[in-house]
Amino acid sequence: MTDKILRQKDIQELTGLSRSAIYRHINAGTFPAPVKLTERLIGWRHSAISEWVTDRQAFAFVCPTTVRH
Repeated sequence: MTDKILRQKDIQELTGLSRSAIYRHINAGTFPAPVKLTERLIGWRHSAISEWVTDRQAFAFVCPTTVRH
């Protein structure tokens, strides 16, 4: 089975991150780099994004934030 390529809007919907936040994470090395499809077109592998989301959920489970009232 081939890995589906997701576009920017798909990534924003799946992660809840803004466009600028996605690129900040890419530059920091904490988000999967996009795949260049053509000269002006990029996308992300679905498997890489799914793994990133799963890792973030696991981290949130292990290190929950404390809410102070």
